[in-house]
Amino acid sequence: MSTLSSSILTPNTMFSSTDSSPRFWRDARMPYVELRHISDARQICYAPHSHSHWSLGAVTAGRSTFCYRDASYRIQAGDMVMMNPHWVHACNPIESQPWAYLMLYIDAEWLSQLRYQLGLLDAPEWQDISTAVVTQPNLYTEYCDMAACLLDDQQAIGDKQMVLRECLSLMMQALAQDPPVILPQVSCELEKIAAYLRVNCATDISLERLCQQSGYSAGHLIRTFKQHFGLTPHAYLINQRIQMGQQALKQGQPIVEAALNAGFNDQPHFQRTFKRLVAATPNQYRHSSSK
Repeated sequence: MSTLSSSILTPNTMFSSTDSSPRFWRDARMPYVELRHISDARQICYAPHSHSHWSLGAVTAGRSTFCYRDASYRIQAGDMVMMNPHWVHACNPIESQPWAYLMLYIDAEWLSQLRYQLGLLDAPEWQDISTAVVTQPNLYTEYCDMAACLLDDQQAIGDKQMVLRECLSLMMQALAQDPPVILPQVSCELEKIAAYLRVNCATDISLERLCQQSGYSAGHLIRTFKQHFGLTPHAYLINQRIQMGQQALKQGQPIVEAALNAGFNDQPHFQRTFKRLVAATPNQYRHSSSK
């Protein structure tokens, strides 16, 4: 990374407080990235969920449990975790032990373009990354310096863009030698059901309707859908609604409007579900340090 990072606060000075409130950084001039950081995550619990973007996190203090698809990992300060788009995951405290973390959310199309420009992909199309946990001090330091740069209000936007690109380029090159991901084949019927849920998540969709579309019985549909996507059709639908709500809140929509537009009947239901999947309230998420 450039010498710019040498003037930035170190992780130890940045994350030494006991503030348990999650904080989010984003900038309209960099719409392809969002950063979450929290200094005291003992009470931060996630239900299993997924995102449409690629995520890269770093544990900056303490220890926690990282559940990713069918595997579970004990991670600690200095470890980095990564999550492919649409892969179900959750990261939670260990018996209320203190821990702190940073989490970067990157637009998959933007990252695909970067990997293609680096010569790591044959085409600028998303390709899953097989690695789940990385413990490499040099990459960890680069990541923390990059996060500090993004969070620093005194840094110019051009410097933030450069540092982010340099950090992710190093990470992608380090991961390039990993074996490709080979996932079980999924039927066209299940893919169509998932696509239908994504497009129509704000509407009421019954299990009976999904069974009619797929030709599956209710039990078979639920079982096979969860086996491939990590969530039942209903949980997948709710997960999509929360992602829609997040996008609305990013754009400054009032919470009640975001809730109704995402298919929730009332604001309290939206708030409870949002906190369960995002581990933050809609108000905390909406009032970020965005520009």
